Amino acid sequence: MRIIMLIGGIFFVLKSLYSFNSELSSHLTKEKKIYINSIQHWKVPIRDKRVIEALWKVPREFFVPPRFLHLTYKPTVIPIGYGQTLTDMYFVALMTQELEVKEGDKCLEIGTGSGYQASILSQITKNTVYSIEIVKPLAIKAIKRVKELGYNVKIRIGDGYFGWKEEAPFDRIIITCAIDHIPPPLIQQLKPGGIMIIPLGNPFARQRLLKVR
Repeated sequence: MRIIMLIGGIFFVLKSLYSFNSELSSHLTKEKKIYINSIQHWKVPIRDKRVIEALWKVPREFFVPPRFLHLTYKPTVIPIGYGQTLTDMYFVALMTQELEVKEGDKCLEIGTGSGYQASILSQITKNTVYSIEIVKPLAIKAIKRVKELGYNVKIRIGDGYFGWKEEAPFDRIIITCAIDHIPPPLIQQLKPGGIMIIPLGNPFARQRLLKVR
């Protein structure tokens, strides 16, 4: 097993689901364009065209609580309830890029949250994305959301520490919440030659984004 430290820093995690007026929709589209264009030129840039295409395809605003819509395309985390947050779009893109997902890869996500990260992965792999969420109300909302959007994401309510043994092994595993060690069950469920991305460290302190091969 090889572990690579990618970056050091603070890591922050059709049918409309909401009713948008045309003015708000136009404003969000402009902000989305500006943000996606800008992250392609940051210090650690997003260069994978498949990731950028997925960012364009998935309407992030559908994963944001209505009262926080103004934060949709801002470089910040967004509260989604139950003490959980929707990760800044740049970090979603960065983790996805480093995961090196290929079409057909079988992916497992630990920490569904709103369902946004899994939805991004589904656009790249074109295969079912498996995701586990321990907070039941969030999982139920995410299940409804991805179903209405038509994304190939299968969500399970439970403790992601133990992975999804029945569906293992996985080509790619992504952990969206910071933890202090790599869960042994997830290592066992990663295919030989597979890749795992994990933010390692205290959720409220400096962390390392690790790549495990």
